[in-house]
Amino acid sequence: MKAFERLMAYTKFEAASDGSSKTCPSTSEQLDFGRALVQEMQDLGIRDANMDQNGYVFGTIEANIEDWEGTVIGFIAHMDVVRDVPFQNIRARLIQNYDGGDVLLNPEQNIVLSPEEYDSLQAYGGKDLVVTDGTTLLGADNRAGIAEILTMAEVLRDNPEIKHGTIKIGFTPDEEIGRGADRFDVERFGADFAYTVDGGGFGEVEYETFNAATAKIAIRGENIHPGTAKNKMKNASLIAMEFHGLLPVTARPEHTEGYEGFFHLIDLRGSVEQASLTYIVRDHDPIKFQAKKDRLDKVTTWLNDQYGPGTVSLEIVDSYANMQEQIKPHWHLIEIAYEAVQEAGGEPHSIPVRGGTDGARLSFMGLPCPNLGTGSHNHHSKMEYACVQAMDACVTTLVKIAEKYAVR
Repeated sequence: MKAFERLMAYTKFEAASDGSSKTCPSTSEQLDFGRALVQEMQDLGIRDANMDQNGYVFGTIEANIEDWEGTVIGFIAHMDVVRDVPFQNIRARLIQNYDGGDVLLNPEQNIVLSPEEYDSLQAYGGKDLVVTDGTTLLGADNRAGIAEILTMAEVLRDNPEIKHGTIKIGFTPDEEIGRGADRFDVERFGADFAYTVDGGGFGEVEYETFNAATAKIAIRGENIHPGTAKNKMKNASLIAMEFHGLLPVTARPEHTEGYEGFFHLIDLRGSVEQASLTYIVRDHDPIKFQAKKDRLDKVTTWLNDQYGPGTVSLEIVDSYANMQEQIKPHWHLIEIAYEAVQEAGGEPHSIPVRGGTDGARLSFMGLPCPNLGTGSHNHHSKMEYACVQAMDACVTTLVKIAEKYAVR
């Protein structure tokens, strides 16, 4: 089976994670998907394929070199998709020999995927694309990665002349809500190093992520009849608006790129009596990251000076750190990935990840874990798509990495 066929088959699993849930995994649908993956892995000859009580799927491709004792490499992807974009009733379809122009995803609603708006399409003239009908995401983030890892397993099974060492496979739940590594048992996984297969275009080799935190602001107001409110009312919603206004407009996701960090307001609720704001705070540079957290603290202090002690409270929780410092001592991970991409016909390139991966946290848990591209684009969007030939090249890259670590 080709990687794109697996991706299309996986769209039937409506396995979005849910940040409001306290369970692990956060949704039962991820368990359904995990069970199906275990069965598929067993059908591919991965005899120890299993899912643990927390919904993590693990398996081992045994070395086919006699008396092999070398570096155990792992490949990791996540099973969940985001809930913020429609994810049910995905209608994936194949566009063969893409002509390089606009793609009419949905004639009834006139939904168009255009290379003028999404310039990554410009590289795929004459290639085959997997798209949706424009009303849902595709789920290539991260089912493309799962598909490529299991297609690699199939290639290795069917081609015993390709020599490889022991390879570990791991599929995680709840990555999209920041919990993918929470209960990942690194020791049980058993790899010396790993790669997440959770990036964008083919050829991406990523080892820099954001430093990340979540900030929650609670505001306490005082209500009174508006007819007698002068010098008495304290409107929590207006104070929330004031808080947001004291953060720089230019430091928002829609105004930043590359190494530029941001404050992203993801939730705002309010009444006169109480209000709350939730931000995710991101920056690649640890000094700038700390400065952003300090900015939130200073705004909180200033507003409490204006409206009285205890009006505004701030809680900041760090989510993950830039994994670069954990990858650099093991630079062979990047060198081998670059060589593998080149041998698969691509141009390896590294860009700062404007987000995080399970690998970012796993790298700080003793499993150095850079990230590889999947041949897919426009994640978390109804315009999400994947390129068939790029996915094939990603599979070849994984096979090449496995070969190279067999002789390292």
